[in-house]
Amino acid sequence: MSLNHTVWEATGGHTKAASYRSYAAYRSALGPRAAQQIVRLELQGILALHGFAAAHAVPCDLRPGPTVDVVYDRAEWAAAVAAVETMRRDFGSGSDSASAGNVPPEAEYALYSRDEVLQRFRVHDFSFSSPSGEEEKEEKVEGGVEYFAGSLSAYKFAIGVLKLCLEKGLNLQTGTPVTELRRGERKGYLEEADIHPTSSSFLWEVRTPRGTVMARRVVLATNGYTAAVWKPFQGVVVPLRGQITAQRPGRSMPRGGCLGTTYSFIYKGGYEYMISRPEGSTFAGDIVIGGGLARAEHDGLMEFGVTDDSKLNEGISKYLSETTERYFGTDWGDDHPDGRVRSEWTGIMGFSPDGFPFVGEVPGELGLWTSCSFQGHGMVLCWMCARALVDMMEGRDNDELKTWFPDVFRITKERMAQRFQGRLDSIMTEHQ
Repeated sequence: MSLNHTVWEATGGHTKAASYRSYAAYRSALGPRAAQQIVRLELQGILALHGFAAAHAVPCDLRPGPTVDVVYDRAEWAAAVAAVETMRRDFGSGSDSASAGNVPPEAEYALYSRDEVLQRFRVHDFSFSSPSGEEEKEEKVEGGVEYFAGSLSAYKFAIGVLKLCLEKGLNLQTGTPVTELRRGERKGYLEEADIHPTSSSFLWEVRTPRGTVMARRVVLATNGYTAAVWKPFQGVVVPLRGQITAQRPGRSMPRGGCLGTTYSFIYKGGYEYMISRPEGSTFAGDIVIGGGLARAEHDGLMEFGVTDDSKLNEGISKYLSETTERYFGTDWGDDHPDGRVRSEWTGIMGFSPDGFPFVGEVPGELGLWTSCSFQGHGMVLCWMCARALVDMMEGRDNDELKTWFPDVFRITKERMAQRFQGRLDSIMTEHQ
């Protein structure tokens, strides 16, 4: 659920990987091969999502296109330049081939100087006060990184996929929360092969207010809410409440706010991410911007463990409402006569101790499968993780799957034994 969701059912999602931002950390921790595998999966996730929506004519305001990361911190900018150069080398395009335009898609990034960013993307330097109001900090544009991404209405896309599934016979039970999941009694009349070729037959009991569903196999695709369904995930998949605001564009914004690129604004310790609603869509030109955790009290740590998405963090609300005028400066112009903020809402993400998703059969729990904990990166990771999960469930966990699906994403007993230690331990770097 979200606040004012009846108005904002057309809300857009940012299909953006920002792989260069995590590549150095993955490379250091896992080695070049595994880091490249993750980057390829992220790009394929975006392409697969876009491709499915286009092939099945899902009406979701799909708009593939460029994105730009505007960097306001000198150290972040230096790290970005170094990461892009490393990716070009690792993916087989040295500086010579890169300058000739022979960059592989995984490493296709354009780097812009400060002056180029200011000229191309209508952004500005700005001053920012800390939440306590005791510190005034000036943020200056250092550079920018442009690459392929896109946006779509996540709500419309999900509805479109569900409609396709209903046509194929899906039994969809809305408004029916799972209150308990338990191992069912062994049922000898079931074929062993129905569950697992080496197992004894049994059922899972999925209890709801409307009755109990008996299932051979259960998939936990519950992300930040997973521990509420299966208690062993307590402290393993930790919820984090994120916040977004939708704003009517200022009067000076070009093309009525229907910008040609999506944005992220990166500063020391945090970021915001932003799309504009495309022409022809509901509320075309509206600016949808989220983030702000690092600008909140206690660096947003109090949002970890929160599962209530019916309420807002007022401090983050105030901050996000001011971001557009701050970033676009004189290019924002006067506010719309109906007011700047049209709507705002929250959503619950899922984070793991090591910063990776959990995909596969839950260790020691035959027939219980999961694909969850996407670190706020679900628009990029969900599709390919689901594809890998289906391969595993259908007995195709083979060498072909291992060529593209990272081992670090697989759920294991060792990973389940880890416990969440806080924000800095949960993510190697900030995701978009």
